[in-house]
Amino acid sequence: MGRFRAASMEEDGETGIDMSPLIDCVFILLIFFIVTTVFVEETGVEVDKPQAASASQLEKTSILIALTQKGEVVYGGNEIGVSGVRPLVKRMLQKEDIPVIIQADTAAQSGLLVRIIDEAKLAGAVKVSVATRTAKG
Repeated sequence: MGRFRAASMEEDGETGIDMSPLIDCVFILLIFFIVTTVFVEETGVEVDKPQAASASQLEKTSILIALTQKGEVVYGGNEIGVSGVRPLVKRMLQKEDIPVIIQADTAAQSGLLVRIIDEAKLAGAVKVSVATRTAKG
């Protein structure tokens, strides 16, 4: 019986749960979710989009450029002007081939809209679209 008592005394020393595999697993999951997250960039201004019956859903990853009623060209909350469209689109298309979506206000000048579309196409954009509201009813 003395043999069994000695074994039980040794087991009472250090007992605990090894937390390092759990921490490793949590960090791997955190890295996975960070890498797979898609960040949608908004233009930074509120635009009253025109209504269209042929409106369709576009990809989530796209270059969003806003044209306000006052004629300001906005990307990411900053006013870039018509001359800033081409370098912006060219830089964004170096990463991957993504569509350009122009959110033009209903009261914006059509001449400015055409110039923005032209600048985007000159920068190498294949898909250039104008954002609209879907027709209700």
